Formats: sequence, structure tokens, C-alpha cells
Amino acid sequence: MALASTTFSAARPQPALGTSSARLQRLKAQPRKPGEASFFFHDAYFNNDAVKILPCEYFVYHEDILIMTTLGSCIAACLWDREAKVGGMNHFMLPEGDAGSGRYGSYAMELLINEMMKQGATRATMEAKVFGGGQVVDGMTSMNIGERNTAFITDYLKTERIPIVSKDVLGIHARKVCFLPASGKAMVKRLAATNSAALVAQDRAAVQQAVPQSTGGGSVDLF
Repeated sequence: MALASTTFSAARPQPALGTSSARLQRLKAQPRKPGEASFFFHDAYFNNDAVKILPCEYFVYHEDILIMTTLGSCIAACLWDREAKVGGMNHFMLPEGDAGSGRYGSYAMELLINEMMKQGATRATMEAKVFGGGQVVDGMTSMNIGERNTAFITDYLKTERIPIVSKDVLGIHARKVCFLPASGKAMVKRLAATNSAALVAQDRAAVQQAVPQSTGGGSVDLF
């Protein structure tokens, strides 16, 4: 796991990134593409505009709003183009499955990369930060959903020749991830088990979907 050198206390927010109610209103008013996140809000902790990525969604932008999601066995891939200064995040639940659903990694990555390229990015100048793949459901190790998701994203990015510059994957923790798409910075907070009940339900749903195919607490780290 590659970690940056700076660790932030979970009890102390970072300096304000600035807010723009006009930007929020503009984002909320724009038509959404299939699978594109639509939950925009003002995050009081960071004092900045934010968008929440739900399972099966993605979001790409060219300014440093907060792109946020919470993960159990799911994976969030954060892509950033170091030349175009545009970035995005997705949130997928399973590695492979029916085409046309952001629930599955293969399609989720296609959506994210294609939207990045529409906004000026190229594969040659993209880099990735990868989060999730935790085992937060006791007694469900046989399905290895987190391990399978982690192996998928590692192999996928290697095939696409997009380097993974940092990652926080596997283990037993749920994670909250924040990504700044213009600068490429990412922060992750490992959540205590008592704060992950919703993720347990989400992961159980992922396991149930995978079966037919197979016949708070903590610190905030800057990546």
C-alpha cells in the first residue's frame, strides 16, 4: 500500500477549499448522463462543494469539488490526468457481469475512462488511485468479493497501462474516500465496524448477486 507522507487528524478539517453556491446550483441543473452521480451538496466539514458517488455511479470534473463515496468490498477507482487536470471516480460492486451496468467493474471503468477522454484526458497521461475491497461482512470469506474486485482493478489498469500511484485496499475496514479531481489529491478514512452497518447490507447484496455467476474512528490519510 503506497501512502503519501502526510496524515491528517480525523478531528480537524483541512483548510477551507472554498465554496460556490452558484456552482452547486449549476451542477444540480445540468442534465445527468446514465450512471452519472447527481447528489450534490455543501460539505460543512471541508467547507466545499461536494458530490456523493453511490454504488454503480461515476463522476468526472475539472475543478476541485469533493467527489466522495463510502466503500466496503466495493472498489472506487480515482483517475486523474496530470496534463489535462481533470479527474473522476467510480464505485463498482463486482468485477464482471451483465454489460451495461455500472455495478460491474468492466463497464464502470469504461464509463469513467470515456468521460475522462471527452473532457480532454488521454490514457497516456492518466494515473490511478484505488480504494476499497475490504471484508466487512463476517463469515463471507468464501466469496472473496473484495479480493476479486481488487484483483480485477489491478489487472484492468495494468492492461490499460494506467499506473496505480497509490492504493488502500483489502483488510477488514470500510472506508470513506474523498477525491479532488483537478489536483488529483485523495483522502481516505478507515471506518470503525460500528459505523459500517449500511455497508454490510450493501456487501450482502453484492454477494447475493455474485452467487449465480459462481454456480467512526480512524485517521484520514492523504494519497
